[in-house]
Amino acid sequence: MVLYMQQDNTHSPFQVLLFYKYVHIADPAQEVERQRALQSSLGLLGRTIIATEGVNITLEGTVENTEKYIEAMKADPRFADIHWKKSAGDGKNFRKLSVKVRSEIVTLGLGVCDLDPNVTTGIHLRPEELHEWIQSGKEFYIVDMRNIYEHKVGQFAGSICPPLNNFRDLPKVIDTIAHLKDKTVLTVCTGGVRCEKASGYLITQGFKDVYQLDGGIVSYMEKYPNEDFKGKLYVFDNRKVMGFFTDDPKHEVIGRCEKCDTPCEQFVNCGDMACHAHFICCDGCIEKYPHMTCPSGCQINRSGNRVKSGFMTNLRKVLGF
Repeated sequence: MVLYMQQDNTHSPFQVLLFYKYVHIADPAQEVERQRALQSSLGLLGRTIIATEGVNITLEGTVENTEKYIEAMKADPRFADIHWKKSAGDGKNFRKLSVKVRSEIVTLGLGVCDLDPNVTTGIHLRPEELHEWIQSGKEFYIVDMRNIYEHKVGQFAGSICPPLNNFRDLPKVIDTIAHLKDKTVLTVCTGGVRCEKASGYLITQGFKDVYQLDGGIVSYMEKYPNEDFKGKLYVFDNRKVMGFFTDDPKHEVIGRCEKCDTPCEQFVNCGDMACHAHFICCDGCIEKYPHMTCPSGCQINRSGNRVKSGFMTNLRKVLGF
């Protein structure tokens, strides 16, 4: 299945691919070498995470070469049915090519209690079905499995956003949604990969009726731009956020500058290199405070020093850098 995300810059000669697949990889190290050779030969940049449980990959290159990559992947039976998500790029979204082995393709950290989404996961709900649910007034609850900083710039109207600083925090915050165990729950995330395990984890914790948004938020936004998902979508590359027809009068800015509270949809890094966290900041505040640190205060560890393993370190772990 192929999804093309119609962004504001649809005529770009570059293309970004976002995809994952939970499938057994017998020799992750060997697959790393295969992927590195293929991606390098096509001049692609981005991040590739390989684990015995599957692959999680985001790449950018020319439209011609990304399409060649897709065809090469389809020739492998393990990857023949991947749900490809494509969006316009600018050739600058990644600084390098990173291909690495990890224990999980997205870290939830359940250890011996880890689950296989091919065995235990929520029912896939197509964007068209979710749109129908919303239009009909059906009782259900959207639970956003992304991190707090992602929620701030865009989210489904009325969704429940557990306080996740990192996906690994899910077991710690599960009690905040325990009241939904007997309700119909739909998990959502950027492209779907986190929801594969998140929805499965809810099932293991006694949730009775669990769904996941097929293809993630990007799939819904492509089909129903500026409708039920408000704001922009946070993405893990140099774009930082992506929107769909943002000149549309229906586009609603929900992000707020964390310094002055002005409506805003852009992220900047904390000026303190020991923190280097990510927050929303408007042009006016950037100009007024060119080296501004976190408006709400940098994270402090027990010894009183700024935490160096803040947002950017967590982001590097997610991206495999």
